[in-house]
Amino acid sequence: MTAVTRTGDRQFGNRRRPGRRRRPRLALTVLLLGALYCLTPVAWVVVAASKSTRELFTTFSFAPGSGLFDNLANLSAYGGGQFWTWGLNSLLYAGVGAVLSTLVSAMAGYALAKFRFRGRQALFSVILAGVLVPGIVLAVPQYLLLAAVGLAGTHWSVLLPVIINPFGIFLCRVFAVASVPESTLEAARLDGAGELRIFGTIVLPMMVQGLVTVFLLQFVSIWNNFLLPFIMLSDQDKYPITLGLYTFLGKGAGDGDLYSLVITGSAVAVIPLIILVLVLQRFWRADLLAGGLKG
Repeated sequence: MTAVTRTGDRQFGNRRRPGRRRRPRLALTVLLLGALYCLTPVAWVVVAASKSTRELFTTFSFAPGSGLFDNLANLSAYGGGQFWTWGLNSLLYAGVGAVLSTLVSAMAGYALAKFRFRGRQALFSVILAGVLVPGIVLAVPQYLLLAAVGLAGTHWSVLLPVIINPFGIFLCRVFAVASVPESTLEAARLDGAGELRIFGTIVLPMMVQGLVTVFLLQFVSIWNNFLLPFIMLSDQDKYPITLGLYTFLGKGAGDGDLYSLVITGSAVAVIPLIILVLVLQRFWRADLLAGGLKG
């Protein structure tokens, strides 16, 4: 009976294995198709940035060109280096905005997760509702408010609206619940530590992997933001890259040579995001390793 049972188990096992093998292959196929769908436009921009204006319209889309260095030189020289001014503005908006937004999100998320106060659940519900509100709905009211206090058209008009990030607050609340033990907070309070010291020396280090995620998402969102600067700013010297490339594209209708500059500028604008992901990925690896060790 034992031998027969083992033989039957092997037969049933062999029948099930093909189905089990198909699932990873199907998942891998879906992932590859998704990656291809996302990376194909990026690959086209990189290849097109190497082409001169004539090659851009006369050669195969994914055939490399010979005008990369000329395009970079023309991009740097156009308007006295205005593109790099836009790049510095984008770094200012995205860098400072993401840092301030992450800090505010961490404080708000930690407070919602670890403190008990009246109206906490109602406040959290309002924050969740804010996640569902598209930015285009808030852009005009934000402009009217900032214009009333004389900040419209300044750098602050782009920085202030991005500091409050409902989705970042929601994520930080989730991270605080999962990574900050109540026992650790109680021990610190018994030792006489104040709430500000507990937050700075205990809570923030425990939440660092989650904060990196919030920072990266907010940095990419601000870097790619077009509508808010479009409404707030009128001085081209304060434009971010997105709005600056839009002005290039608008002028390109009368000057075909600007198309190459727009594509080259788009390719250059992706580089800081790639560098940021490569630099910050070690925090995700550390978090995954810690999770594996805990398991």
